[in-house]
Order: sequence, then C-alpha cells, then structure tokens
Amino acid sequence: MKVLAIDTSSVSATCAIIDDDRLLVEYTLNHKLTHSQKIMPMIKEVLSSLSLKPEDIDIFAVAKGPGSFTGLRIGVATVNGLAQSVNKKVIGVPTLDALAFNLPYCEGIVVPIMDARRDRVFTGIYKWTNGNLHIIKEQAALEVKELIDILKERPEKIVLVGDGTLVYRDVFSEALGEKAIFAPRSANMARASSVAELAMAKALQGKVESYFELVPDYLRESQAQREYNEKHNIAGDNNE
Repeated sequence: MKVLAIDTSSVSATCAIIDDDRLLVEYTLNHKLTHSQKIMPMIKEVLSSLSLKPEDIDIFAVAKGPGSFTGLRIGVATVNGLAQSVNKKVIGVPTLDALAFNLPYCEGIVVPIMDARRDRVFTGIYKWTNGNLHIIKEQAALEVKELIDILKERPEKIVLVGDGTLVYRDVFSEALGEKAIFAPRSANMARASSVAELAMAKALQGKVESYFELVPDYLRESQAQREYNEKHNIAGDNNE
C-alpha cells in the first residue's frame, strides 16, 4: 500500500511517500515561498523521482491541524483535489500526533507544542508503550500557564517538541526544571513521513475518509475572525 502524505501546517512544507513499511522518499522545504507555491511542485517531484503517477497512490494523507490556518486549508484542499482526481481515499492526521511521532520510543511523556500566539499553545500529551504511541491528552489549545500546571503534576521526564519550544523554552525550563527535555531542532520540524506512517496505521484499520468529508481541524478561530468578533462583540465558539 502506497501512501502519499503532506504537511503544510507550519512554516516548513513536507511531502513523503511510503510503501507498506518502507519510506521511499521524503522532501522538506523550509523557505520563504508560500505553501501554495511550494507544495504541488514538491508532490510532482517526489512522484517523478519514483516514476509514479497520482493513480499509483492508494491513500492520500495530510496533517489536518492544528496549525497555520492558511497552511491547513492549502494542505487539505491539495490532498482532497488529488484524491478526487483519481478517486482514492484520504486520511487526515492530527498535526500534534505527527509531531510526537517524530520522537519514537523515547522515555517519559512526549509533549508537542505549537505556538498559537497570545501566550497560548496547541499541545497534547503522548507516551510510547510497547512500541506504540498512545494519546494521554488529546490535542487542544491551552494557555502556557495552564499547560505548565498540568505538566508539573506529571512524575516522569517530559520531552518537549515543536516550534513552540523555541518560543517558550525559557518558560518551560524554569517551571519544569530537570524534568524538561528539549527535542533537537530537526525533530521540531514537521515530517511528512510521520504523517504517512500514522495514516498507514489508520488505513490498515479501515479508518479512511472520502475527499468530500475531510476538513481542517483548526481548534480555534482565526486571528481575523477573533478580531472581528471582538470588534462586533460577538461570542464565537472558538474551542479555546
């Protein structure tokens, strides 16, 4: 089974193809070009490098959120469009699940952190057990202080990963002390191979979606929508 996966949820854009248990190709670009300029040429490049066409792919997968609103829309629309063009199924993978998957088999808990601005982060809590990644706390948008209070109650080592660790490193280091372990910078970047592996696991369980069903998971309203609501005194349901 061949899975083509992309992740455009953050600054970097990444695309990968796996075939059963083999990673065939992975292409990551961290550059000032917008995702709308980057992602389709990247997909064409990885397919061409393997002499494959879109119809040779069995499942199209994408990091569905949270993350950059524009990036998520581009990623989901791209995958849905590709799948529709060749009538294949799609799978949306939570962005934070994929970030946690970047750190296989580490001890303690894995806490992916993405900066959500205004002293808030997108985060979740994960743990590797018997070679499998388990979700301890589902991904959510939390205040940094709220997350720290939760982590202070955990007795084990805490491995922090994601771009949010670069923004709040000093805060977490001071609050958690020696319990805090910061992932290497390379692990903080999105990896489409992680999205692909998680999508493969879902596909083997029959958890596939139609390209008509897959939508981004923003976890909260966009900055523009929140500012509009505040200006017009509208109480929006932003899941915050």
